[in-house]
Amino acid sequence: MKDSGHNGEMPMEGWKRLLLGDALTFQRGFDITKDEQREGPYPVISSSGSRSTHAEFKVCGPGVIIGRKGSLGTVFFSDGDYWPHDTTLWIKDFHDNYPKFAYYFLQTMGFKQLDVGAANPSLNRNHIHTIPVFWPPLPVQHRIAGILSAYDELIENSQRRIRILEEMARALYREWFVHFRFPGHENIPLVESSLGEIPKGWEVKNLRDIAENIRRNVPKGQLKDSKPYVGLEHIPRRSLALEAWEITTELGSNKLAFKKDEVLFGKIRPYFHKVSVAPFDGLCSADTIVIRSRRPEHYGIVVSCVSSDDFVAVASATANGAKMPRANWDVLEKYQVVIPKGNVADKFSALFTDIIAQQQALIFQIKNLRRTRDLLLPRLLSGQVNLKES
Repeated sequence: MKDSGHNGEMPMEGWKRLLLGDALTFQRGFDITKDEQREGPYPVISSSGSRSTHAEFKVCGPGVIIGRKGSLGTVFFSDGDYWPHDTTLWIKDFHDNYPKFAYYFLQTMGFKQLDVGAANPSLNRNHIHTIPVFWPPLPVQHRIAGILSAYDELIENSQRRIRILEEMARALYREWFVHFRFPGHENIPLVESSLGEIPKGWEVKNLRDIAENIRRNVPKGQLKDSKPYVGLEHIPRRSLALEAWEITTELGSNKLAFKKDEVLFGKIRPYFHKVSVAPFDGLCSADTIVIRSRRPEHYGIVVSCVSSDDFVAVASATANGAKMPRANWDVLEKYQVVIPKGNVADKFSALFTDIIAQQQALIFQIKNLRRTRDLLLPRLLSGQVNLKES
């Protein structure tokens, strides 16, 4: 295997050629089942990341963990104490190297080519230890990690803003259309309806009266131009912000086309709550319900309704199939919604549309930050970028 992260030439002065095991010592993680875990403050980090917590920890942080089995070579960082799962390798000894630098360095290693598993991909720590690498001195490690961390902090700040905007949108919908505390509500009495008390003059309608399921079928095969594609794996859980997608030029199966600002509702196992707003025109899995508002003034109501916990619960309860339950639009279109009188819907949609636009601007900002960081990452970690002492 070639010296990792470099083109074969010796980088800047002070860098050393050594084996990875001389810089970082890896240890296999500790087995623990879901039943053995007791909820607590310490993350249990598996090859797919931290999906659960435990009342006890095995390793003091900060720590760096890589996927050993399954998701091979994935790299995770833990600021605090943690439990590295048996499906991982964790750094037992940093040999006085900077942990955050080790985290970034390992992302360029290409561990998948060291797979020693048969049916299930597996990584052997003894093989990792023998990989030749170019390794920088500690001050350079700190500078490199500082540059890359700055990008990650910007990304995290943008993601935090996206979550805040999401909370604002949901809170606004609850205020106006659940608690009926919309502007001017003081002068409008509540009257009985099939959904309980609602403001006088408002109507209860079926979802199909304000929204429709759009099916623009796209046959499998070669595409004339490359297109963004959104699979169910790309749609996040309980978030309107669609941050992941891929670019494709060929379809292995029939897909659906969608337009910007339409809702993508993952209909397989709807309890996963995969409901997001499209930030561009593209293609999606045929197991997606593409939902569009019939009128602009109802846009905010439609998106808020189909992404609500209550609507997703109904989709889950009425899904067809045992192993792979699928939501049924023919049932969901009968879901009852409250439609306001006057310009309330216009005002709400204007506020809601602005929130979605801010989210989408942040999505593309994050995309650009990641692209820049990922281009910079191998250049910094191979010594190709000259870092001044200052």
